[in-house]
Amino acid sequence: MFLLMLLMHTVGTLSCPASDAFLVPHEWYQPGDLIIGGMASHMGYHFYKFKFSENPSVTPYEIPGVFTKFHQHVLALAFAVKEINEDSQILPNVTLGFHIYDSYNNARMTYRTTLDLLFKSQEFVPNYKCDSQKNLMAIIGGLDFTSSSHIDEIINFFKIPQLTYGSLAQEEFQTSKLSSLYFMVPKEDHQYIGIIQLLHYYKWTWIGIFAVDNNDGENFLQKMQPLLSENGVCSSFIERLSQLVHLEDLPEAFQTISIISIHLMNSKVNAILVYGESLTIMWLRFAMFPENSDSKKITLLGKVWIMTAQIDFILSGFQINWDLQMFHGAISFTVHSTEVVGFKEFLQTINPLSVSRDGFLQDVWEQAFDCSFPKPGLQEMHSRQCTGEMQLEDLPGPLFEMEMTGQSYSIYNAVYSVAHALQDLYMLGFNRKTTIMHKKTDLTNLQAWQLHSFLKGISFNNSAGERVFLNEKGEATGGFDITNLITFPNRSFQRVKVGKMDLKAPKGKELLIGEDVIIWHPAFNQVLPLSQCNDPCFSGSWKKGIEGNQFCCYDCVPCPEGKISDQNDMDDCFECSEDHYPNEEKNGCILKLVMFLTFEETLGISLASVALCFFFLTSWVLGTFIKHRDTPIVKANNRFLTYTLLVSLQLCFLSSFFFLSQPGNVTCFARQSMFGVTFSVAISSVLAKTITVVVAFMATKPGSQLRRWVGKRLALSTVLSCSFFQVCICILWLSTSPPFPELDMHSESQEMILQCNEGSVFFFYCVLAYMGILAIASFIVAFLARKLPDSFNEAKFITFSMLAFCSVWISFFPAYLSTKGKAMVAVEVFSILSSSAALLGCIFLPKCYIIVFRPDLNQREQLTKRN
Repeated sequence: MFLLMLLMHTVGTLSCPASDAFLVPHEWYQPGDLIIGGMASHMGYHFYKFKFSENPSVTPYEIPGVFTKFHQHVLALAFAVKEINEDSQILPNVTLGFHIYDSYNNARMTYRTTLDLLFKSQEFVPNYKCDSQKNLMAIIGGLDFTSSSHIDEIINFFKIPQLTYGSLAQEEFQTSKLSSLYFMVPKEDHQYIGIIQLLHYYKWTWIGIFAVDNNDGENFLQKMQPLLSENGVCSSFIERLSQLVHLEDLPEAFQTISIISIHLMNSKVNAILVYGESLTIMWLRFAMFPENSDSKKITLLGKVWIMTAQIDFILSGFQINWDLQMFHGAISFTVHSTEVVGFKEFLQTINPLSVSRDGFLQDVWEQAFDCSFPKPGLQEMHSRQCTGEMQLEDLPGPLFEMEMTGQSYSIYNAVYSVAHALQDLYMLGFNRKTTIMHKKTDLTNLQAWQLHSFLKGISFNNSAGERVFLNEKGEATGGFDITNLITFPNRSFQRVKVGKMDLKAPKGKELLIGEDVIIWHPAFNQVLPLSQCNDPCFSGSWKKGIEGNQFCCYDCVPCPEGKISDQNDMDDCFECSEDHYPNEEKNGCILKLVMFLTFEETLGISLASVALCFFFLTSWVLGTFIKHRDTPIVKANNRFLTYTLLVSLQLCFLSSFFFLSQPGNVTCFARQSMFGVTFSVAISSVLAKTITVVVAFMATKPGSQLRRWVGKRLALSTVLSCSFFQVCICILWLSTSPPFPELDMHSESQEMILQCNEGSVFFFYCVLAYMGILAIASFIVAFLARKLPDSFNEAKFITFSMLAFCSVWISFFPAYLSTKGKAMVAVEVFSILSSSAALLGCIFLPKCYIIVFRPDLNQREQLTKRN
């Protein structure tokens, strides 16, 4: 964390004490008309370094260690100040300076250094500015919530703006109403959305979680765990990592390290989410040390590490000579950054021998290059001397990076934000030609609280050509970069941008990632890693939860009959659409074939052949009767009714072809009505024949009144009246609810039956019922007339024909109702053909036999003689 402050002319001169009761922290300062002061977060950190020797009396000693990578944050501040001082367009004729202190990751030292920034000149006197040219205008600092809140507890009394450069949970500040804070990085919660989308994108549902053991880590887990559950992700383990370890806590620390090592080496988890700070990486790297620091286990440890923005890949102390190859292929959410022209060249000029006021640089040099500078009064250590030939660019990535990191980029933008705010404030007073605070319009008279109205909503383009904008809440509106870590055996690494978090994108599409450019850990052989509790459930099966386990752990169960799963890891199987059916593997649907009874198939050919045969047979009978129309046997049985019956039977046989053709609007509309009318005419003709026989014999009685009905008039009226009633039923049926073609998708599992829907079932059965009534009436009349003289009597033949007709249609109903699709049509066609054939055979074949083969019996004398 950096505490940057803009300092200005002397406010007052007081006599200050000559002594300072506190240890003076590390400081880097540069004088100027305006001073930018800052505090480096975690730059200095005390740890125990053990020196091993043959002399057992040598005890471990404590030396101050430095996170050398974080010195880039300091240098980014200095570089931004240097650029502004050299730019005549920003704060002309004003030289910026800065003060930077170290917080030592300690609350007491954070308070102390904050007070130093406010009040110290050469000696520290709280609430007094002694011989000082400092006037604090803004603070840039707070890489974490704790440090920022400690700083704000002091500076908020003075309304001094604090620009943080860490990705923090901003609601923590909002609830405490600390209004002086500005956030140069989008709030931490946006990363949670990206993490969920990343896990979804790669289908990682079984992950491990490491979180720093503090309030930030607990808040992260409280927010993240419900999000993971809601999105189908489970955590195999959750481990909390301590920030600092004291000597008395070493047994507990080694136990934690052992647990971490077990999780990393033995867990099936391949995706591990890490939330914390830079010490977290050191913890995880050290956790693998007890396994065997010389073996290749660490290198071969194949995991996908998902890092949050606060984490940097850093090593320090005795880990300097280690590598980070276990993190090869890691995916990190990093603060957005871009290349700033001149920064790398600026870093190349840094040398501890040339920068005299940088109180951090010598410690950085000693720690990074494992060397030492001569120190007066101390016994010379047996180590190599630090020289000016050592360059920062020679250091590996874990110790120092030459590319500007996201946090350094935020500091760079923060310095420019303060400078632009000062420029706007100055220009506003100059344009109004009035004094600020009733004093002369001059930058030296500005007060820190005046910057707030200019920092909120500030917008400008930085030197990299990117727009920097803070909204009215003082929050940055940018996003995050997604980087892929590529490590090398020489301890160096490279960050490759593979995507970004675009907070302005539509909901659910904030994460943009290039899958093809990601380099995975070598253990995965550049194949997309899987991180699931089970092996994938392949298509054709579904995930069945295991009682007592997390919902991400399940058994793979084959889909039941009639259902499929066409993707891996489906929660349930589903049915195909109505026009499809499952394949044998139950992982896809096949389009059902459209089937209907046609002339091309065996059944259709058979029925059509039978219908044609009977049609031609009926035609032959009709021709025979016409040819022998003047013979007694033809004339005795009413030639009109005979011809009518034979023609209607021909139409009955032909009507079956409507059932054998492809169902369509015309065929469905006509086939049942044609069948009903033609059969009604045929049965009406049979009924008329029977009635004619009865009336003819009754008319022979003396004085009978029925003689006038003997002849064509009775027959014609009977046929017309009986048939007309059926015609009326059909007209009413077709006008109200006519039949129509439809697809039956359920009768057959693998076929769609194209059939005719009868429209109104009521009218359909009315047609059949009326034919049944006519047939029964004909049967009864014929049965009663069966004992009349044989030579003139057709009643016996009609009785047999009606008996056969009724038997066929009585059997039709259960057969028709118990079948579906083509079978139903075949049953009806068979009933039409068999009933028509029964009428033809029982009534006409005996007569044809006499006409053709026994013409001697076709004589009037034979017809008039009695038995």
